[in-house]
Amino acid sequence: MKWLQFFTPVASINWEEANQLVADHPAGDVLFLDVRQPQEYAAGHLPGAKLLPLGDLEKRLGELAGEKSIVIY
Repeated sequence: MKWLQFFTPVASINWEEANQLVADHPAGDVLFLDVRQPQEYAAGHLPGAKLLPLGDLEKRLGELAGEKSIVIY
C-alpha cells in the first residue's frame, strides 16, 4: 500500500492558522509533521513538530499515531 492512500485531501492552511491549531489543542492532541529536509527543519519549525522527510515517509509510516489528527507541512 502506498503512503498517499493514508491521506485524504483537505484544504490548505497558512502559518497563522497552524499556529492557532497549536494554541487551541493540548500538547500531543495534534501531530504536526514536518516533511522538509533536516536543514530546513533546523532553520525553523513549529514547536513540537516531528521531522519525517518526505522521502522517508513511506518506510516510516509506523511511527505515526493512528488516532491523532496530523497536520503535514
